[in-house]
Amino acid sequence: MSQRIVVDPVTRIEGHLRIEADISDGKITDAFSSGTMVRLIEEILKGRDPRDAWAFVGRVCGVCTTVHSLASVRSVEDALGIIIPPNAELVRNIMFCTQYMHDHVVHFYHLHALDWVDIVSALKADPKATSEIAQSISHYAKSSPGYFSDLQKRLTKFVESGQLGIFANGYWGHPAYKLPPEVNLIGVAHYLEALEWQKEIVKVHTIFGGKNPHPNYLVGGMACAIGLDDVSGINAERLAYVHQLLKGAKEFIEQVYIPDLLAIAPYYLDWGAIGGGLGSYMVYGDLPTNGYNDHSSFKFPSGVILNKDIANVMEVDLRSDAEVQEFISNSWYDYEGGNDVGLHPWKGETKVNYTGPKPPYDNLNTDEKYSFLKTPRWKGNAVEVGPLARMLVGYARGREDFKEVVDSTLSKLGVPITALFSTLGRTAARGLESILISQWALEFYDSLITNLRNGDVRMANMEKFKPERWAPEAMGVGHTEAPRGALAHWCVIKDQKLANYQLVVPSTWNASPRDKDGNRSAYEAALMDTPVADPEQPVEILRTIHSFDPCLACAVHLYDEDGKHVSQVKVL
Repeated sequence: MSQRIVVDPVTRIEGHLRIEADISDGKITDAFSSGTMVRLIEEILKGRDPRDAWAFVGRVCGVCTTVHSLASVRSVEDALGIIIPPNAELVRNIMFCTQYMHDHVVHFYHLHALDWVDIVSALKADPKATSEIAQSISHYAKSSPGYFSDLQKRLTKFVESGQLGIFANGYWGHPAYKLPPEVNLIGVAHYLEALEWQKEIVKVHTIFGGKNPHPNYLVGGMACAIGLDDVSGINAERLAYVHQLLKGAKEFIEQVYIPDLLAIAPYYLDWGAIGGGLGSYMVYGDLPTNGYNDHSSFKFPSGVILNKDIANVMEVDLRSDAEVQEFISNSWYDYEGGNDVGLHPWKGETKVNYTGPKPPYDNLNTDEKYSFLKTPRWKGNAVEVGPLARMLVGYARGREDFKEVVDSTLSKLGVPITALFSTLGRTAARGLESILISQWALEFYDSLITNLRNGDVRMANMEKFKPERWAPEAMGVGHTEAPRGALAHWCVIKDQKLANYQLVVPSTWNASPRDKDGNRSAYEAALMDTPVADPEQPVEILRTIHSFDPCLACAVHLYDEDGKHVSQVKVL
């Protein structure tokens, strides 16, 4: 007998996400992903000065901060024909890398690790044995028996007091948890360490962008003046502090994050065959080393892989009407030309026509329109975006840095390349690209310092900043690789104002509803055949959905197939 369960909300980059899954004989037989919030940022931007758009779109998300502002300024710069100075590109790259390192570490420990790590089991750990394991996998300083003993005592007090706080509503003791108590204790310890670490790395954004979240950007470059001897600006002392923060982040990734990932993964190798989903992947590319218009210079190469065919990487053209289109057959919108057509974002429309039930959506009808997310397609294909896509495209392109980190990790785990097409592979890919990002950040820093020492302090190109120098009409597209995947903004400028503005964000690619032909997108496809041991505690659903990093989550409400509330569980 089939049973439907509901996980709601699982928040994402632009609001709340709802997952409905049909379970039969202990496995998911069908799944539906529904975005249950709409904000209409696109409509808010119409008629505004395009130079201000970055400040509005930056508020799309406070977790994936910087990426929307970056895509926005690039979109406007593309429309106006602005080429920014090398220093501005390097600063943007450093801020990009900073965001990645922060986001990936926070995701692993605070948004995903507790799908695999049993907090309560850590109470049974032997601190001495825990220390021996920790020292065998890393040189991280905090790994003594006393350190783990003290932490265990703190955790015991939490449990005995009945005040587990953020750990209160987990699925502790669930049979899907497989780690020994000592590895669980390491995971808990580093969960707390990462909370302290993440407060430091974001200071890079405050130095170059004035604040975090939502640091400042500028059409034409960056709004931060750099002078090595300037006491009031970004001088040698502040740049040295940036260097210190970047080196510290690289050390944390190499000595804490990656060893923990490799310590946990062997206990869950069965998840290397679960959650693969579409098998098709797309990357826009990013991190230019010779200007944004030279895509061949990107550290993250672009491309599309269809049906797991890594021998054939196809090119991406975001300007082509025939490539990226958004459909609304199962979305709460209307198009003037009919709801079965696909629109390129330059011609995109955002006209809400909500026909679903009233919140809390107890009777969401998945046979009709069921989401506020549109359904994007690349040449008609559903594709997955994100860390796994980036690592696969880089690997398939023959990039030695990608091949080295992928092959060495797969060798340590004793699994083939095909294991990457999975929930475990998605989680591993995020860690592997963190290694690359931490190295690239220091490369960009060194290049910036070299430029400054050679006397090049340019940070902005203001030649076309003034509206009187613009063409009457212009269109632009700006793209980036957000931590969660391919992100692009398309703008249409008429008479110096925004006539149209469309965002297609990573979670729209991954979390969108079915298209007009009934084809699933990434989330829905990845959940198919996922085992669920206990429908009232569906940790397996969380593992696969969280492997995509669907932004922050605050609570999960579970309902039975008749809409009756079963329980409420905090998503950790």
